[in-house]
Amino acid sequence: MALDVPAALQALSADPLLSTLAAAAAVYEGFARSGLFPAALAPTLPTVGRALLGMIADGTMVGHALYTLYRVLAGFALAACVGLPLGILMARFRPVEQFFLPLVSVLMPIPSLAWVPLFILWFGLGNTATILIVFYAATFPMTFNTWTGVRGVNPLWLRAAGAMGAEGRTLFWKVMVPGAAPFIITGLRQAFVRAWIAVVGGEMIAASAWGLGWVIFDAKEFLNTDVMLAALAVIGVLGLAFERLVFGRLEHATVQRWGMVREAKG
Repeated sequence: MALDVPAALQALSADPLLSTLAAAAAVYEGFARSGLFPAALAPTLPTVGRALLGMIADGTMVGHALYTLYRVLAGFALAACVGLPLGILMARFRPVEQFFLPLVSVLMPIPSLAWVPLFILWFGLGNTATILIVFYAATFPMTFNTWTGVRGVNPLWLRAAGAMGAEGRTLFWKVMVPGAAPFIITGLRQAFVRAWIAVVGGEMIAASAWGLGWVIFDAKEFLNTDVMLAALAVIGVLGLAFERLVFGRLEHATVQRWGMVREAKG
């Protein structure tokens, strides 16, 4: 079947994601074919695609991706259970803020990977250490952004709602949470990005035999650059899927629907 070039170009121009990915792929393919590095170090996209399809076909890439997703989501869920309530409490109660804010300020700049050797000594290799690394990485962005959002709610909104009889839980759920929602969602996004960084780094060091980070580290030992790039592509696709299907929809269902953010002009 002949390729309909005009139709393909029209499809690319209609979807910014496709055009962006196509441009990035073209740049990489030009780099891979430039001869700056040997083919073993910079494989072409067809070579990477064959490696990816082969690992998907035999189930290994799917298994590694599922292990990584489990660690990311488990650590992220634990972080949400701690970070979101803590941020709210810090914003609403000054003694809680005075106690925890210095602790958050000290711990947040410490890279999660700096804790990996210590976590290995405490919890050994495997899921526990890796999940706790993700938990550590994701907690602080949630806490800090939630604290910032709740304490930054417009006082006029609170006074107006109070004048209309809102108080207590109603004031909190109907005014404070919607007002802080843009910050909270931003915190969730930042936390998810840091969770991915943490899980890949943690799997390179603390995972025993499964996970996308382990695939990258193991492929490096045998100079399987195509496998490394295939694993990186899977990480990118999973991150994009969560951004569009989870955080994008969450933002659309909340802050965009409430008119609290606006889309960029075309």
